[in-house]
Amino acid sequence: MATVSSPGEVLAVALDLHEGRLSYRIERFGERIVDDSRLGVALRGAEKLERNLSLVSQSTSSVDQRWEQAWGERRWSRDHHRELRAEFAEGVGAKRHFSVVFRVFDDGVGFRYEFPLSAGAGAGELIIEDELTEFAIAPPMTAWWIPAGEWNRYEYLYQRTPLAEVGQAHTPLTLRSADGLHVALHEAALVDYSGMWLRRSEGQRLRAQLAPAAEGWKVRRGLPFHTPWRTLVITDSAAAMYESDLVLNLNEPSQLDDVSWFQPAKYVGIWWELHLDRSSWASGPRHGATTQNALRYIDFAAEHGFRGVLIEGWNRGWDGQWFGNGWDFDFTHATDDFDFEQVTAHARERGVHLIGHHETGCAVSHYERQLDAALRLYRNHGVDVIKSGYVCDAGQIERQDRRGGPVLREWHDGQWMSRHHLEVVRRAAAQQIAINPHEPIKDTGLRRSWPNWVSREGARGMEYGAWGNPPNTPEHEVELVFTRMLSGPMDYTPGIVSLQGRGQPILSTLARQLALYVVIYSPIQMAADLPEHYLAQPQAFQFIKDVAVDWAQTRVLAGEVGDFVVMARQDRHSEDWYLGAITDEHGRDLRQSLAFLAPGQRYRAQIYRDGERAHYRDQPLDFVAEERVVDHGDSLRLRLAPGGGIAVRFTPLQAERED
Repeated sequence: MATVSSPGEVLAVALDLHEGRLSYRIERFGERIVDDSRLGVALRGAEKLERNLSLVSQSTSSVDQRWEQAWGERRWSRDHHRELRAEFAEGVGAKRHFSVVFRVFDDGVGFRYEFPLSAGAGAGELIIEDELTEFAIAPPMTAWWIPAGEWNRYEYLYQRTPLAEVGQAHTPLTLRSADGLHVALHEAALVDYSGMWLRRSEGQRLRAQLAPAAEGWKVRRGLPFHTPWRTLVITDSAAAMYESDLVLNLNEPSQLDDVSWFQPAKYVGIWWELHLDRSSWASGPRHGATTQNALRYIDFAAEHGFRGVLIEGWNRGWDGQWFGNGWDFDFTHATDDFDFEQVTAHARERGVHLIGHHETGCAVSHYERQLDAALRLYRNHGVDVIKSGYVCDAGQIERQDRRGGPVLREWHDGQWMSRHHLEVVRRAAAQQIAINPHEPIKDTGLRRSWPNWVSREGARGMEYGAWGNPPNTPEHEVELVFTRMLSGPMDYTPGIVSLQGRGQPILSTLARQLALYVVIYSPIQMAADLPEHYLAQPQAFQFIKDVAVDWAQTRVLAGEVGDFVVMARQDRHSEDWYLGAITDEHGRDLRQSLAFLAPGQRYRAQIYRDGERAHYRDQPLDFVAEERVVDHGDSLRLRLAPGGGIAVRFTPLQAERED
């Protein structure tokens, strides 16, 4: 009925009508990847929009353009796709209309629904009970996934199972066939819409399941509007899957004329000591965010070249039970033992920028009422990045549409929170402030449209190394690269060089903690450990001080989902390259070509590797720092201990002489 192929004729999409019902399928080099899969939506108060359909019109177009990221894993991205736009109408009754738009790249497909004013038959809005969108994966696949609709949001260890055993999963959902085909299911440009979960209905057939709203339906939108893009990245390697820009390409260009005020950078702060239970967020004798402690961190940051200092627990409201009950938080007034004016003035004198902190305890309406004043306070005192938080069980976000009115309960990834997060980002942009939410809605590439949305959590972070329950495994961090990181930057907070949590070890070697700065990307990276621990490990600390955070290009040199990864990134602001590699609980001995380096240029390689006896269980601090001179034609041995890693900085020798 309607077909479109990718620019290189790698992928092909076909739309069909079977007795008035719409479906699509996808082939790669002529082999079926997605079998016939249903399209449509279920509506409240109206018949489902899926039956008695007829094709009204179709058109195709193509795009091939290069665009520059404000910051990112690479400076330049290429958007090269063909588009199919197909309009459908019902054959009886009100004759509602809608379109399905497919964009097909050589490495994947994105599609969405577009509803004109006539879609609601004059009602002016649509209330969506759920989507009927399906993904019927054809070849047998192994899946890496975390459960959706459960209490701990996105913070789970990944399960590896046959796709036919997946229950209800968050996206990105990563799949691999026995012959090495990789598929990642996700979405792009999640704006004023409910986040998509994937529920397996039978076999390998998945169906979109939208996160609920307090009213019971999933999405309520005025007409016209379009849904987010449903995305499938389809590649023949894990490396190509990670390197795809498909999700970013499906987002709109930047809505901000200038974001030069945001500087990718590293930071330290009052954070890890809280998770170690050495100090508290609450006020009192164990309070961490005191004036004197903040000044100490500011001085440490200034001495060692860190731009930012995060201070958690500086404001009123942390006393008592704030988890999921943030109505006492005050975002413009400090605790009695924290002198906001003195601390911000001292940071300004030392050339350090404070990173603000807004924990909501999920009282989100309460937070929104204070947001403008809180942003102005930060802007007036030089705070240009905010880490926000939404700590409560999933489905327990507190929404109050009017003061004194009833409190409704929302999901972290429902439509109401989709609106909230973007509203915070928009208001912050007006004050030239960047946003880094924890317990967030998932990343869907909106950093392209709103480049002040710089990072987020949205997975099991380093704090689980402090708590245990259980701790993150070596496999988890490798899995993050090819699952969570497919959606965008993560504030994982690496660099725990002490390798000690609260009563149990971090399951890592020292060299691995350094490699995490290369393999888990964020334009703001925390040196998360305590200052005294860095001073006790000066060689490891040197790499953390040196490593870049903003990249001209990124290359995944080798890797497999959940097993290992080797990644190289070039600094956007110098000719330096960095290499990072990590493995799971199994040691590996790899030989890596350095062909990514510039031909004809010699480099000083500063190597930070596992020692000969290193092992994440009993010899995690066995660590070697060494140097050698290399060039484009050389190779490097990457000996990765169990749970280990390697980090390398390559500096052009000519650049050193000029310095």
